[in-house]
Amino acid sequence: MKYIDEYRDPQSTRKYAEAIAQLVTRPWTIMEVCGGQTHSIVRFGIQDLLPDEIELVHGPGCPVCVTPVDMVDKAIEIASYSDVIFCSFGDMMRVPGSKSDLTRVRARGGDLRAVYTPLDAVKIAAANPQKQVVFFAVGFETTAPANAMAVYLAKKQGLKNFSVLVSHVLVPPAMKAILSSPDNTVQGFLAAGHVCTVMGTHAYTSLADTYHVPIVVTGFEPLDILQGIYMCVRQLEDGSATVENQYERAVQDDGNTQAQDLIEKVFRVIPRKWRGIGTIPESGWALSDEYSSFDAQQRFKLAEAATEEHTECLSGKVLQGLKKPADCPAFGVTCTPENPLGATMVSGEGACAAYYRYRKERVV
Repeated sequence: MKYIDEYRDPQSTRKYAEAIAQLVTRPWTIMEVCGGQTHSIVRFGIQDLLPDEIELVHGPGCPVCVTPVDMVDKAIEIASYSDVIFCSFGDMMRVPGSKSDLTRVRARGGDLRAVYTPLDAVKIAAANPQKQVVFFAVGFETTAPANAMAVYLAKKQGLKNFSVLVSHVLVPPAMKAILSSPDNTVQGFLAAGHVCTVMGTHAYTSLADTYHVPIVVTGFEPLDILQGIYMCVRQLEDGSATVENQYERAVQDDGNTQAQDLIEKVFRVIPRKWRGIGTIPESGWALSDEYSSFDAQQRFKLAEAATEEHTECLSGKVLQGLKKPADCPAFGVTCTPENPLGATMVSGEGACAAYYRYRKERVV
C-alpha cells in the first residue's frame, strides 16, 4: 500500500539496523513514548534487529492504560444510571476499574455505545433530548482537538443534556517525571509523532536542554522507528542533546495552531493522576471555566474515592520503563486479555497486550 509499504521495506530496514550497529560504541537505553510505536517494535521484531548495546524500554504512551482506576469507576457509576447514554471509544470498555468494567455495565442493561468520534456523541445527544449523554474524553494531546470541538459544538447548539468525563493527559510532563525519577535509566526518547502533529515540537526543547537528553519525534512504521533510533543514537554517541524531527512528513515545529487555540479555549491545565504512576503536576487537562457546565463530574456530583491498584499487576513499572511485561509473574498466567489485571493488557496500545499477542510463546 502506497505510503505504508515503503516504510516497511525490508531492505531499507536492514540498512538502518546495520547503520545503528556500526554507529554504537556503548550501551544506551531509549524509551518510546507511544503505544503505537510499542506495538510496531514488538510486532516487527525491531529490538531483535538492534545490536545488544541498544535497549528499548516502553513508556507511558498508552492513554487508555494510564487512565486511573478511580476515573474508570466514575465512568462505571455514570453509565449505570438509567437516564444516561454513555459513549466511549471501544478500547475503554474492558479497562478494569476497582470492581468491574464498562462491558459488564452494558451486560446488565446499561446504554453504552462505542463511538468513533466524540462528535457522534454530540449527535446522539441532539437526537435524544430526554437522556443525558456522556462522552468519556480520554487521551493524549492527539484526541484533545476532537474532544474540545465536541464540547464547543454542544455549547453552540445549546445542548443541555451533553457532558464529558475528562481524563486527558499530556506527554511532556510525563517525560519530565520519568527523567526526574531517581530510578530513571532512560538516556534518549522517541517522541510520539501524532502528539507532535497537534502540539508541535517546542514543548520538548526545555526537556532536552534541562536533562541533556536527545528527543527524536518519530513515526510509527518500522523504518520510521529505526530512523528515529539511529538519530537518537547518533546524538548519544556524539554527546549532543537536541530535539530532532524524523516525522517531517506529518509534523511541523509549530504543530496545528488552530487545534491548539481550540484546546486552550475549552481546556485548562491541571495536575493529573496517572494509573500505576501517581499524580504528575501540570500533566492533564480539565474543562475551562467557560465550559465547566459540561463537566460530567460536576453534573452528576461524583464523590472522590481512593482506589487501589491490583497488587499483582506491575503495569505501573512497565509504563515507566522499569520493567518489561514478561518481568511480571502474572503475565500470561493470571493476567491475559480475557482476564486482565491491568489496562496494559487490555488496550490496543498496551505493552502487555503487544507482548502477549506477538511474543507470548517466547516470554512465558
